[in-house]
Amino acid sequence: MQVETQTDAVAPAQPITRGETTWSAPPSKAPCSSCHLREICLPSGLTAAEMQPLDGLLFGRRSVKEGQAVFHEGDVFQYLYAVRSGTFKSVVTMTNGREQVTGFDMAGELMGLDSVATGRHGSTAIALEDADICSIPYGHLSDLACTNRGLQQLVSRLMSHEIVREHGQMALLGTMNADERVSAFLLNISRRLKARGYSAREFHLRMTRADIGSFLGMNLETVSRTLSDFQQRGLLEVRRKHVRIVDHDGLTRTFEARVG
Repeated sequence: MQVETQTDAVAPAQPITRGETTWSAPPSKAPCSSCHLREICLPSGLTAAEMQPLDGLLFGRRSVKEGQAVFHEGDVFQYLYAVRSGTFKSVVTMTNGREQVTGFDMAGELMGLDSVATGRHGSTAIALEDADICSIPYGHLSDLACTNRGLQQLVSRLMSHEIVREHGQMALLGTMNADERVSAFLLNISRRLKARGYSAREFHLRMTRADIGSFLGMNLETVSRTLSDFQQRGLLEVRRKHVRIVDHDGLTRTFEARVG
């Protein structure tokens, strides 16, 4: 599968030039305590006292245009990136040169956690629509965690979440058939949107069918055929990228056919 390549990147703390694009405007400052996403983003679960040091970081807030990369595979890791709005896909290049979609991130989620161990980004993060992000200096966050138990637990929770997500992806690709993979994917999107106050039953998929197929280990035709089959069975209504879940219980039973 061909995934579009991107030569532009968004700088976390200073303007850089890649290709023909330069970012020169200084990042705005956005403290965690005043962010509308604080209940589902980095400070989730922290007390007011534990959150106070995070405000001292004064994360740099930046806008990202559709198709731009926040960071590239192999870049030196310095920042975690919190998604304030929009949707991103993570892409890695396989040894045979093929590009593989490894995940999708939306508002309130963090990008770059898979880079902590090696010190370099293990994937390229590309915006699927115009978006806003906060850049979080990981070194400063780690220093604060040394003296703040709440932040220590936060960092541990972030690492654990990344492990759980990777295990979930392995199970998805290793044990499920096409129906189970697509239903699991749609239910996951539905659950994440609901947590953000959006409709859990009707939403717009920002990624292409090819992106979905790459993520699920399926070809584009199988993804399209499975969605059409779900529609014929009365589980969904699909109009291009717009999806409405008609029978949530039925879709859940499809996912739980093997894992339930």
